[in-house]
Amino acid sequence: MRKSIFTLLSVVATVFTAGIALAAGPEPKIPVEAMGIANTVAWATALGMSIAAGLCGIGQAMGLKAACEGLARNPEAAGKLQTLLILGMAFIESLAIYALVINLILLFVNPFI
Repeated sequence: MRKSIFTLLSVVATVFTAGIALAAGPEPKIPVEAMGIANTVAWATALGMSIAAGLCGIGQAMGLKAACEGLARNPEAAGKLQTLLILGMAFIESLAIYALVINLILLFVNPFI
């Protein structure tokens, strides 16, 4: 009961604060010629980040699968496998963060306009 009340109140709070958070400001002054490029860059950044996130997720899943198989075969190596797994996950996640930074630069700095 408590969990459902908390969930309901969270949803209500989200619905009521979404209007404030997503309030539209003044229209940006973008030339008409740049609108096509801006739209293309927006789609490209969305596609690029989705591909990067998906492939990083697949890489992390494959690394976790290999670590679990290695742990099942050799339980004494748990400490070494855990250290290598965390390090590998951090490297894979850094690739997604690099892709996010590049996409944000393309989206907000936009050197093509």
